[in-house]
Amino acid sequence: MPDTGFIAVFLIGLLGGTHCIAMCGGIVGALTIERPGQQPAWQLTLAYNFGRIASYAAAGAAIGGVGSLGLLLDNFLPLQMALYVAANLMLLALGLYLCGVTRALAITERIGHRLWDRIQPLTRRFLPARSVAQALPLGLLWGFLPCGMVYSVLTMALLAGSAARGAALMLAFGLGTLPNLLAAAFLATKFSIAMRGRRLRLASGFLVLGFAAAGLFNATSLGGRLWQGLVCHV
Repeated sequence: MPDTGFIAVFLIGLLGGTHCIAMCGGIVGALTIERPGQQPAWQLTLAYNFGRIASYAAAGAAIGGVGSLGLLLDNFLPLQMALYVAANLMLLALGLYLCGVTRALAITERIGHRLWDRIQPLTRRFLPARSVAQALPLGLLWGFLPCGMVYSVLTMALLAGSAARGAALMLAFGLGTLPNLLAAAFLATKFSIAMRGRRLRLASGFLVLGFAAAGLFNATSLGGRLWQGLVCHV
C-alpha cells in the first residue's frame, strides 16, 4: 500500500493545478503550435514534462540527502523538530496561497528568482522547441522556475529520510501536476479558465491547509521517530 506522504504530495500537485497552469501553461500551450519541420505536439509536450519532473526529482534527491544528515542523528532532536515544523509551515503558506493570499510564498519565490535569473537565458537556445531534443532540456531547465508550490513540497523532502525517498516524493508531486498541464496543452483556453475557478482554488487550498494543520498537531508526539523520515511513513 502506498505511503501516505506520497499520496499527499500527489494530491497537492493534482489539486494545485490552478497554480501549475498559471506558471507553465503558456509554455506547454506553445509546444502544441504546429510549425514547419516540427515533431508531433504530443511528443514535445511529453518530453517537456518528462524533463520538468526529472528536475523536481533531482532537487528532491538533493534536499532529501541534506535532510537525512540531520534526521539520522539521534542526539539532534531539536534540529529534527525544527525541520518538521518548517516543512509544515511551508505547507500552511502554500494552502493560504492557493486560497488567494498571494503574498504567502513571496519570500521563497524571491529567493528562487536569483537562481532563475542565471538559468533563464539558457532556455532561449531551445526555443521554439521543434523536436524532442529541444523540448526535453527545455523542461529540465524550466523545472527550476521559481514556484512557491514546488518549494513548499521540497521542504517536505527534508523529512523524507534519504535522497532516494526525497526523489520519490518529488516524483509523486510532479506526476500529480502532469494531468493538468497535459489537459492545458490540448484543451487550452477553455480548460485553463475552468481550472482557475475560485471554488477549485479554495478546495485545493483547504486540502493543503488540512495537511499542514495535521502535521503541526502531531509535532509534539513524534519524538525520536522523526529519524525514519516521517513524511513518507505517517
